[in-house]
Amino acid sequence: MPADSLSLPPVLLSGFADEAANQKTAEQQFCAFAALGLKYYTLRFIDAGEGIQNAMLLSDASIAKIQSMQREYGLSVSSLGSPIGKVKLIDQEDGTSNRYVPFAEYLAKDVVRACDLANRFGTRLIRGFSFYHPRGTDPEVHLGQAIDQLGAIASECDKHGLTFGLEVEANLIGQSGKLLQKLYRGVNHPAMVLIFDGANLVCQGMSTDQVYEEYLAMKDGLGWVHIKDYRRPAVRTAHVDEESLASFVPADEGDSGHEAILRDIKRSYPDILKRLVARGIPGLFFDMEPHVKGGGQFGGFSGPDGFGIALRAFCKVLDYVDLPYALRCYEDIRDVKVSHETPR
Repeated sequence: MPADSLSLPPVLLSGFADEAANQKTAEQQFCAFAALGLKYYTLRFIDAGEGIQNAMLLSDASIAKIQSMQREYGLSVSSLGSPIGKVKLIDQEDGTSNRYVPFAEYLAKDVVRACDLANRFGTRLIRGFSFYHPRGTDPEVHLGQAIDQLGAIASECDKHGLTFGLEVEANLIGQSGKLLQKLYRGVNHPAMVLIFDGANLVCQGMSTDQVYEEYLAMKDGLGWVHIKDYRRPAVRTAHVDEESLASFVPADEGDSGHEAILRDIKRSYPDILKRLVARGIPGLFFDMEPHVKGGGQFGGFSGPDGFGIALRAFCKVLDYVDLPYALRCYEDIRDVKVSHETPR
């Protein structure tokens, strides 16, 4: 390994644990992630004994059970995979089923709830989105209102010692890197960062070169990275039918161009890390969200086998660009004592 790589601290690998579990139970999620060698997970959908729930709806009893189980399996939460910002910006019928909530109510209830959950699970990061503009309208027209609302969310997160990550995704105002850059600069708050996701650009019909341009546009605000990939569809459309997306692939098989993006991140890594550590964030997370068995508007699925394939594929790309990362090793587990007696 070259000397410049030896001087870099490893990037942090995480993932949406619900994607690795057939029934989304906490035990399935944590078993899969521990076996894969991961130390972090993103909390989104989980069954802790009260049925499958979005983390935002967890009871105190389920929270306590998840906290206990994640300690047993040696896991920590990297980010809360909240749906904050996946609501309509304007109360206007547009042919979609997206819900609208008056923003003052949304901020006081949903955003505060997300902040409380993030702190209870010991993460500094909340994943979120940039609001749905009325379908068929130009997202640029709505930048001002979105900036105001995202600024209020960032301020609320900051009060709780947290950082809000804005993910690039189709059909939202921040559907491209260039639009996210405008939101980021407009909000201009240290508690808001940007989340790159190559597949969320490719599925809109963008080429590998275009994806790289969008990455560069949002690079200054990069907070962490979602890892999934997509084979480019034949046509580019203004509105993406997320439930019909069916070409998700591991990170070494799609059109996102992860190699070039990772090489650029490697060059910028010291500056990125300095900015994150100043926010109390332990490092640069690469968050696996492979969707290799399917994905939609509010989640995706890979299964334990698909998740393992996707993780190994991404590690191959990291190895190829010589960006260091860490999985569990013997020293991490040899002192862990867990009861394994079989009841008689």
